[in-house]
Amino acid sequence: MTQLADIKNLDDIKLLVDTFYTKVREDELIGPVFNEKIGNQWPSHLERMYRFWQTILLEEHTYSGSPFPPHKHLPVAKEHFNRWMEIFTETINNLFKGALAEEAKLRAQNMAEMFFYKIEYFRNGGRNFFES
Repeated sequence: MTQLADIKNLDDIKLLVDTFYTKVREDELIGPVFNEKIGNQWPSHLERMYRFWQTILLEEHTYSGSPFPPHKHLPVAKEHFNRWMEIFTETINNLFKGALAEEAKLRAQNMAEMFFYKIEYFRNGGRNFFES
């Protein structure tokens, strides 16, 4: 049995992103949403995700932009975010172990929650669910 190591470099980020999105693309629940939105732009999406996670986890500032706007009008609900998180966590746990691996899961969870609430906010005409 191979001992898992932590995320250390861009090659590890690429392994994480490629493995994760291979699973996402094939998933019955979230695959259709991603495949419809991204279409034939997967190579550029993956490159953007490499830079995003490289910036977040390795503090090598290669990503610029705002990650939320492309997600604003996606036809997703809480179960889509839950499934995204399940796949992400499973991918990390199968590939890595260590402080940055744990940081990746925490950052992903925070992002999933924030995106869900922001999408709901826009769907409700600028009102959150706590308002009557």
